[in-house]
Amino acid sequence: MEATHRALLLSQGYEPIKIVSWQRAITLLFLGKVEVLEEYDRDIKTTGLLIKIPAVIRLLKSFRRHKKPVKFSRVNIYGRDSYRCQYCNAKKSINELTYDHLVPRAQGGKTNWLNIVTACMPCNSKKGNRTPAQAGMELLNQPKQPEATPSLVVTVSTESMPDAWRDYAYWTGALEQD
Repeated sequence: MEATHRALLLSQGYEPIKIVSWQRAITLLFLGKVEVLEEYDRDIKTTGLLIKIPAVIRLLKSFRRHKKPVKFSRVNIYGRDSYRCQYCNAKKSINELTYDHLVPRAQGGKTNWLNIVTACMPCNSKKGNRTPAQAGMELLNQPKQPEATPSLVVTVSTESMPDAWRDYAYWTGALEQD
């Protein structure tokens, strides 16, 4: 089965929420959580069933998203700091960035949201195994734990959008993808 057979998931009020795999769409259907509004022309055949692949599905009940704490990771540190060195403010690509312990581990510093900042390699080398104050460097922003992670955004163009989605594609924003 092709990966292109994804389903557009709508809220109870018919608002696009995200794009899910056809397997997830069928799972939600069998769990009784969604109804199928549009189908693809392709079928899934099992020994006892023939199922059309869902193209557009709608949640039957409203839901509330639960806030999850943001996972501590290198990419989330870079995202929190907008991919900018927190010493010289240079915007860099991931390959040109590293993260820096404000209080170095050799001095008892921990690897956590409040002690790590994004740094470019030249600034990280200049700071060395010292605190910013010891290195005579000024920190542009105090680190903090973010409350939300920027979600993965998928932009769907009208050229790449399946025909089955067109009646539901009145939104102007982007969608999350599973």
